[in-house]
Amino acid sequence: MLLEELLRLAHVIGATVLFGTGAGIAFFMVMAHRTGDPKLIAHVAGTVVIADTVFTATAVIFQPITGYYLAQSIGWSLHEGWIAVSLLLYVLTGIFWLPVVWIQIRLRNLARAASAAGLPLPPAYHRLYRIWFACGFPAFFAVIGIIWLMLNKPNITLF
Repeated sequence: MLLEELLRLAHVIGATVLFGTGAGIAFFMVMAHRTGDPKLIAHVAGTVVIADTVFTATAVIFQPITGYYLAQSIGWSLHEGWIAVSLLLYVLTGIFWLPVVWIQIRLRNLARAASAAGLPLPPAYHRLYRIWFACGFPAFFAVIGIIWLMLNKPNITLF
């Protein structure tokens, strides 16, 4: 019983970290972008890349592990509808998150280069920022869906 409680706690903390860092990173990137200041954007984007590496990537790795062992501990099948939909949404989140990580690194590098040269942000920065911004919405709503499924465990028949 203690193992199940610890797994549940770790899984909830992981979900909170995923949601919180995602929302926080998005907020700070948007606010920095709105200034148009390459130096500020480079600094914030640099911090965002570190936060994504330390917090988000760690949670991304541990979420399926804690989820699997929690399901095993409780006796839930991974074929249970709400779990299967959660896993599909998790994959969807990853499909949008992985390019975002690469884009954040590129945004940081482009802003650093513009700042060092005393130039405005190049068109490539603005193009990548629009893609980064657009990728955030499906990932954000997928995570909300996963959290809703975890809390409500609706009876969904898939198999």
